[in-house]
Formats: sequence, structure tokens, C-alpha cells
Amino acid sequence: MEEPVPSDQVKSLDVRSIEIMANGSRADLDAVVHPDAFNRESATEPPRTRGRGPDAFYHRRMAAHRLLRTAVRIEDVVVEGNLAVVYTIMKGRHSGPFVVYDERGSIDQVFAPTGRVLAVKQSHWLRVADGRVVEHWATRDDLGQAVQLGWVPPTPLSLVRNAWAKRAARRAAGM
Repeated sequence: MEEPVPSDQVKSLDVRSIEIMANGSRADLDAVVHPDAFNRESATEPPRTRGRGPDAFYHRRMAAHRLLRTAVRIEDVVVEGNLAVVYTIMKGRHSGPFVVYDERGSIDQVFAPTGRVLAVKQSHWLRVADGRVVEHWATRDDLGQAVQLGWVPPTPLSLVRNAWAKRAARRAAGM
């Protein structure tokens, strides 16, 4: 049976992992992400994020940085056993295409960069084992993000810009 992890250690590790996802290096991720770690959010993310371990988490971080220049403010952390919930506000500027993938890893939707600033509430759930993060999932205010970035309601111009962005993303991906 696995040894229980002290709650202060779980909290510290999970807060650090969120900070690393915003501004850390690959070496930082190697230190906090378990080799078998899984990100439940990867189903709509780039194919390289769908694996396990630090490499998949690193590619998730890089994909996020291509579309947003962000800062994360941690508002609260709740720990029970080996699970922590980290409530954050992500602030950033939409500076690159926001690409959504389908379950096969194909590009499904693309939202062209708007240059707009946003502040989105998120809750990140992280499970710890062997002193590292082994699982991540999140609850995000995607509608609030869409409204702040001008995706909702769509305008004729935004639809055209998004279609062109999708075409460019597919070309870049060799699709």
C-alpha cells in the first residue's frame, strides 16, 4: 500500500507544478511530473500532449504558450489525501491561434488570434504519488474566455478569420 503524502507536501508540489506550467522549463517538469502522469484534458489538445509523463506535460505547456502569453495567479488550494484542487485565475493576451483537436488528433476548430486580454477562472485537480504529480484535470470557464476574446457571439469577420486560421493550421500540421 502506498504511503500517505503529507498535505503540506501535496500542496507545495501541486502549486509548484501549476507555476511550472506557466513559466517553467522542461527540467522543472521532470522534477515534479511522474513518468506515468496523465493529463485528462489531452483529448482535445495536440497529439504530442496525449502521452504520459513529463514529455506530454511539456508539449502541453508549449502549446499553451503559442496561443497565449499568460500569468497564473493562485487564489486557493485545498488538499485531501493525495489530491489537491488549485483554484487559479489565468490572465493573458491571445497572441496565437487557439487550436482544438478531435479524438483522432485532427484539427477540429481554430480561433484566430485576437490580441485581446483575458482573465479566466480555472480549477486544476492534481493527484500525487511517489512525490510527483501523476494525474491532472481541470475545470475552466471556457464560455467566459470565449466572450472575453470576442469568439461569442461570432461576427462574420471572425468566422472568416477563423476559417483562414484553420486552413493555415492544417497546412502547418501537414493535413
